[in-house]
Amino acid sequence: MTAEMPDWEKRFRAPRVSLPEWAEDAPDRSLFVSNATGTFELYAWDRATGEQRQVTDRPNGTMDGTLSPDGAWIWWFNDKDGDEFGVWMRQPFEGGADEIAVPGLDPSYPAGLAIGRAAGPVVVGRSTDDEGSTVHVVRGGTAPAEIYRHRESAGVGDLSHDGSLIALEHTEHGDAMHSALRVVTLDGTTVAELDDTKGGTKELGLDVLGFAPVDGDTRLLVAHQRRGRWEPMVWDVATGTETELSLDLPGDVSAEWYPDGSGLLIGHGFEARGDLWRYDFASGELVRVETPVGSVSGATARPDGTVEYLWSSAAHPPQVRSTAGGTVLDPPGMKAPDSVPVEDAWVEGPGGRIHALVQKPAGDGPFPCVFEIHGGPTWHDSDSFASGPAAWVDHGYAVVRVNYRGSTGYGREWTDALKHRVGLIELEDVAAVREWAIASGLADPAKLVLAGGSWGGYLTLLGLGTQPDAWALGLAAVPVADYVTAYHDEMEALKAMDRTLLGGTPEEVPERFAASSPLTYVDQVKAPVYISAGVNDPRCPIRQVENYVDRLAGRGAVHEVYRYDAGHGSLVVEERIKQVKLEIDFAQRYLAAVE
Repeated sequence: MTAEMPDWEKRFRAPRVSLPEWAEDAPDRSLFVSNATGTFELYAWDRATGEQRQVTDRPNGTMDGTLSPDGAWIWWFNDKDGDEFGVWMRQPFEGGADEIAVPGLDPSYPAGLAIGRAAGPVVVGRSTDDEGSTVHVVRGGTAPAEIYRHRESAGVGDLSHDGSLIALEHTEHGDAMHSALRVVTLDGTTVAELDDTKGGTKELGLDVLGFAPVDGDTRLLVAHQRRGRWEPMVWDVATGTETELSLDLPGDVSAEWYPDGSGLLIGHGFEARGDLWRYDFASGELVRVETPVGSVSGATARPDGTVEYLWSSAAHPPQVRSTAGGTVLDPPGMKAPDSVPVEDAWVEGPGGRIHALVQKPAGDGPFPCVFEIHGGPTWHDSDSFASGPAAWVDHGYAVVRVNYRGSTGYGREWTDALKHRVGLIELEDVAAVREWAIASGLADPAKLVLAGGSWGGYLTLLGLGTQPDAWALGLAAVPVADYVTAYHDEMEALKAMDRTLLGGTPEEVPERFAASSPLTYVDQVKAPVYISAGVNDPRCPIRQVENYVDRLAGRGAVHEVYRYDAGHGSLVVEERIKQVKLEIDFAQRYLAAVE
């Protein structure tokens, strides 16, 4: 049976695991995510005994979970069929019945969680359409106490090691792309504030990376953008001292503490690749942590000083590795076949050099070509393993992934460039790479496919309407299709992001929403359109997709729609394979008629 299965399908079915999280005060107790049963669920792993057990078992899967510092409890977020609206549950590490973790809190969208040591506090961030953002503290089994509330988006960053201080990220200034920081006591009293957006002109963001892992240590590791990229600094919230680190690395830099507080594990991303370094506080030295060429999508420093990391490349499937040598967690069963390596393309565009990643099948071009547009928009494609693009290559297509303006990893100006002309700016970059792909002989100009999910699905529909002669067909998964209706139906945090991107609400800046909405251009669409959508999606809600589909149907445009019972994508392997099959079948049917 396995021998007859095509390689592209094996890549989806092969069991895979996430980077294991470990309990800070019980490092032998770990939690990871795996699709071993065919659905992504949480698993507990006792490293001392080697025992692994499945923690959650839900029809549409579970990804969001964490361990209490003492390793006694596994917390997981319980939503309904992927709608992202629910409550935190918990289960003993050894197994047992699930229970509501914080009685007295109504369902909400999650906005951060911090669990204290032993009998320490629990801090829960929440978001709802009616209340905005709230933060609640639970101490000693008492009822949750609200310590923060604001209409704009905010969330819990971290809890200090001794459980006395809470770091919050907030956007009270109204810019959802750039957070400010506030440190408060357990009753909500402000201890310190850090705001790089003051005056509304700097547009610089801050992120909480974590308190120092030592009792009484008031240092908070923070990510900042003061030099045009993300990089770490140490902020002592008691004294106000800010220590920016001199890290001679290009690209974006993140960090986490080594468990003894002596140094930082540096995660470095540059031009779609990632690597690791150690920064030592005593010497100020930066030493490389050896990893293969590709992408490191997660890493953690263990108490013994070793580093575990999740690595992959476009050609090689993910592996959880250790600097101690070998694979840390290797799921049994079928292994995912390799794919082809990625090649870099740099194309001059209207806003500067554009980085694109190219994978192509054997033989000489030009090839039918899929432009697979990433979501986000604040995200980027990388030299990492992706089963979707690999499936297209197996079917004879070249795949081009464009890190358009708005993508992360190329500096703050590149990421922030799409404001107010949302969608249109990204598509200018896609168009420049499309022209390069044709001129270079890579792509058959008559067989160009525009595809993507989430923000990539949005850009697909917008591109089909604004560049109707450029594309042979479009494949849009969980897209924004009608921007005004999407705004009114989506979760509150995304409303705040849209207000930032477009400069207001649909009522305040109707012309910008109209210019950026695929629905505005639906009557110009010429290419066949395939759309898939989750009926419980809170990010790209189904009603606005139906509005777009009704317009296509009303003028007899060629289109197909697949609706599935989940949220913003599916965690069920069979469902994901079904969707890929439908997309490939749609492309092959309609491109077969193209001369």
